[in-house]
Amino acid sequence: DENDNPPSEVVYSETTTAYGDEVIQSADVYATGNVNSDEYEKARKEEKHHKHMEEVGGLETMATGAFALHEKHAEKKDPEHAHRHKIEEEIAAAAAVGEGG
Repeated sequence: DENDNPPSEVVYSETTTAYGDEVIQSADVYATGNVNSDEYEKARKEEKHHKHMEEVGGLETMATGAFALHEKHAEKKDPEHAHRHKIEEEIAAAAAVGEGG
């Protein structure tokens, strides 16, 4: 596989376009040239780590959304504690939106 042989150089740069506090566009750029394989492996490992953390973040968002749905259901099934379930549902929904970014 061609990915097993590192290029002679890996150059990393990141560009970000922001408007106020909101990031509109972010891009990672890799180029090849003359560098040792340790730097190449470090760049690949970092890229894999970021991809993994993105996936974990998506799972957290899904779990928080599922908890919000659970509380909505509990609100209907447990009218004695409906107000508490309603508050917990709203908190979970807000957290899910915040995690989704």
